[in-house]
Amino acid sequence: MNQIALFAAASAAITVAPGPDNLQVIARGVSQGRAAGLVAALGFAAGVVFHTTLAAFGIAALLRASPFAFHLVKLAGGAYLIWIGVKALTSRGLSEAHTRPPQRLSTVFRQSVLGNMLNPKVTLFFIVFLPQFVDPSAPTSVAVQMIGLGLVFMLETVVIFSLFGLSAGAIGAWLKRRPGIGVWLDRLAGATFVALGLRVALRD
Repeated sequence: MNQIALFAAASAAITVAPGPDNLQVIARGVSQGRAAGLVAALGFAAGVVFHTTLAAFGIAALLRASPFAFHLVKLAGGAYLIWIGVKALTSRGLSEAHTRPPQRLSTVFRQSVLGNMLNPKVTLFFIVFLPQFVDPSAPTSVAVQMIGLGLVFMLETVVIFSLFGLSAGAIGAWLKRRPGIGVWLDRLAGATFVALGLRVALRD
């Protein structure tokens, strides 16, 4: 249960921090209204299923083939998370949401899903992030554990991104008036990534 709570907290911090996906949700909401922002949020959340499935079965196969290789993946993942954290800590943050031309809601959803699915960086993130909260010695299989974590991440994405989409106009105006807020959100995500990476490196 502590692992789930830690994962949920880390996922929330990562989802809230400025990034290409939530920036696009805000941009859709600003340019086309709340419905478009909400549809974009659902599209990006749906894409999480694809990455979770790839990561879950790939890591499970790796563990069956070589527990040592699984350990190396976790260590490499810890180093990667620290690197992402350092980049976020030195980022200049989010200053504004760029508007985009209006499109049909079905097109918005499709583009959001495909944009998320076809991003190899997201797949790599899930491969290194989810295993940090997996217990290979647990009675539940690694694949099932990772799918469960992916579903938690997806649900948080739906909730947080939907809030972004529904209040995009206000968020966009607020960020334009306070560009420094984006910097501090990046700092929060960066600190979360670094802490996770150190947790992996220092854990027995």
